[in-house]
Amino acid sequence: MSRLIKISGTGCALVDYLYKPVNFNSQAISPYLSAKAGDGGLAPGKLVFTEELEIFANEKYLPVRDKIVDHQKPVALNIGGPSIVSLIHAAQLISNLPAEVSFWGCKGNDEGARFIDEKLQKTPLKIGKYKTGKLYTPFTDVFSDPDFDQGNGERIFVNNIGAAWELLPEDLDESFFDADIVVFGGTALVPAIHDHLTELLKKSKDKGCITIVNTVYDFRNEKARPDQRWPLGESDESYDLIDVLITDYEEALRLSGEKDIQQAIHFFQNNKVSSLIITNGSKNSYAYSDGRFCEALQLTEFPISKKVTEELKSNTHGDTTGCGDNFVGGVIASLAMQLQAEIQLPNLKEACHWGIISGGYTCFYIGGTYFEESPGEKLKKLKPYYEHYQQQLAD
Repeated sequence: MSRLIKISGTGCALVDYLYKPVNFNSQAISPYLSAKAGDGGLAPGKLVFTEELEIFANEKYLPVRDKIVDHQKPVALNIGGPSIVSLIHAAQLISNLPAEVSFWGCKGNDEGARFIDEKLQKTPLKIGKYKTGKLYTPFTDVFSDPDFDQGNGERIFVNNIGAAWELLPEDLDESFFDADIVVFGGTALVPAIHDHLTELLKKSKDKGCITIVNTVYDFRNEKARPDQRWPLGESDESYDLIDVLITDYEEALRLSGEKDIQQAIHFFQNNKVSSLIITNGSKNSYAYSDGRFCEALQLTEFPISKKVTEELKSNTHGDTTGCGDNFVGGVIASLAMQLQAEIQLPNLKEACHWGIISGGYTCFYIGGTYFEESPGEKLKKLKPYYEHYQQQLAD
């Protein structure tokens, strides 16, 4: 009998309130658009905290939101966040395997928490520990403009950290580290975890865990030190402790402090990240592996799925929210599949293929989290895109 693969994850988890469509070129939003990085204003593809936006606008947030969305109600509520969304997607893709995916986090005692509890019952994700804090459940307002970037769409995020301030390193008990894979997702929105990431990665490696880190825009450090590169934990030792680092183009530049993506990649290589994936929205992704965890892979570019792109021309019912998070979930699931098959050095290209079609498929529905009617439903829907993508690369 095949052995059980255990995945533990922690990081950003919240309620997403999606507003769509929001015109990023409208007069209503223009007074609140950022003039320079870190000033607290809104910017396409970026996240800002409500407190910073209020200082920038010299107004309370809720009236500002009402102006931006023209008093419309959210079109959808969903579970969001780079950690929990990616873990749910991974759990859905490997639900047919001897595998379990568990989440550690912190929520409030409010309607947001009850919404998350109810929705999680419709997913295969298990809860390792979901602490109830004294603050409100974290939430993000997502403003979506489907026509932005020549119809590729983009979002603006306004985040309330809330109870995520209360998730502490000591909340990750021994059962968290009793896993084959540990995942730290979007920890820049969970300050105490992010600031102790080196320590937590070190403990993970001491316990023999495979470590995956997927990043999110670090507005807190961008605001505090806009002229310096972002820290990832207590020191750069974090990088040598990461088996797979998944980041997007701009985050890669800010983490490395470089202006050019090739120089950013050299930074991660010099700091001994074992495997690296850099996404870039609708543009090509980059990946490499030094051969320590995954099979060695020279720096390679991966295009987006042509099948997804073609179908999006007629299917405009979805949204780009959660594309990056589901990309991560696809990578996690592929690595778990390969470990379960007892492959000694997983194939990073294969993991990227699952990431790309997972991220692309997210555009066909509203919000980051897809709720299945039955186990295996999402995997069945994704397989034709995976097969087409394989043929696309072969051609």
